[in-house]
Amino acid sequence: MTDAATKIRETIQAHDVVLYMKGTKSMPQCGFSSRVAGVLNYMGVDFQDVNVLADADIRQGIKDFSDWPTIPQLYVKGEFVGGCDIITEMTLSGELDQLFEEKGVAYDKDAADKIREANA
Repeated sequence: MTDAATKIRETIQAHDVVLYMKGTKSMPQCGFSSRVAGVLNYMGVDFQDVNVLADADIRQGIKDFSDWPTIPQLYVKGEFVGGCDIITEMTLSGELDQLFEEKGVAYDKDAADKIREANA
């Protein structure tokens, strides 16, 4: 296993929710990362952000680790969930709520409902 893969594995094991993104949760550097971070922030999810722009090895390493070609990438309880389109769909369908509930991740249900209402 490469150093990047070891670091990635340690990070996703140490935190319940991890978002590999371009930029940070307070200052995203691309629209897709901004959308996913925005959803998580709005829903009050406590998550670890990892800025792939700060480390080229992690930027490529996360793609190899997940066998997923794009960033952002969301991990919940050590499992890869998906990228921007998948997280958007899961948010709007309520599947993301179900995942958080199944995994014991705290989130604001009212905020999740407001996202769905605004996009109905």
